[in-house]
Amino acid sequence: MREQRKFEFLEHMADAYIAAYGKDLAEAFENAALAMFEVMTDVENVDPKVEDYVEFEAEDEYALLYSWLENLLVKSELNQMLYSKFKVSTIKRTEKGFKLEAKIWGENFNPEKHVQKVGVKAVTYHRMEIDKEPNNVTVKFILDI
Repeated sequence: MREQRKFEFLEHMADAYIAAYGKDLAEAFENAALAMFEVMTDVENVDPKVEDYVEFEAEDEYALLYSWLENLLVKSELNQMLYSKFKVSTIKRTEKGFKLEAKIWGENFNPEKHVQKVGVKAVTYHRMEIDKEPNNVTVKFILDI
């Protein structure tokens, strides 16, 4: 059995086009977050020192993916944090759509330690895909850089 990649960068003219993989939706979302932070810095240099919690609801799985990444991006910018570890504990259907709960880990941005690659301006819905098969989920999305 081949080892599954966590994510890959797909070809795109101006922005970051990403495919993230997982055995289920939660793991694919975790790897999508990892890929987003890899666009910004070398995540292997981001120590998971500080734990935080994220919880929100969205109307469908596409809005959930968008909100997940957007929440992490905003949290990172507001708190001057970089994140390198993600654990989605819950993705469940609710009366309003879907709810996500997760723990995230990272550390404060340190320009001497964390190489700045490219700034992510926004998450987009453009070309967003969620492909679910048994034990194999792929999410694709574009980050505006």
